[in-house]
Amino acid sequence: MLIDKTLRSGQKVNYAGNVVVLGDINPGAEVVAAGSIIVLGTVRGVVHAGAEGFKKAVVLAFKLLPTQLRIADHITRPPEDEKITKDNFSPEIALIKDGMVVIESYEGNLGKLLK
Repeated sequence: MLIDKTLRSGQKVNYAGNVVVLGDINPGAEVVAAGSIIVLGTVRGVVHAGAEGFKKAVVLAFKLLPTQLRIADHITRPPEDEKITKDNFSPEIALIKDGMVVIESYEGNLGKLLK
């Protein structure tokens, strides 16, 4: 599913596949997908990839600052004290590694994901 707008507070998307958002996911908005979620913007709301148990799902965004991020049955929240600066801006990817959700810089990870 392709969503070509920013999702505002109160908007919810639920889809049985992959979701691509061309914009931001603002606080109070929610995206739930059976597959992966790709956001060409900032995630500040709730995202749940792999909602039907698909543990290889990922969440990819220009910036991940979700109020809650889930992949399959794993749930995480960002650290309360994380400071955002222009220096630490790079696309990020959230995925399950060793039984927990990790968030990494996206650079160089595409090849690993496709194997």
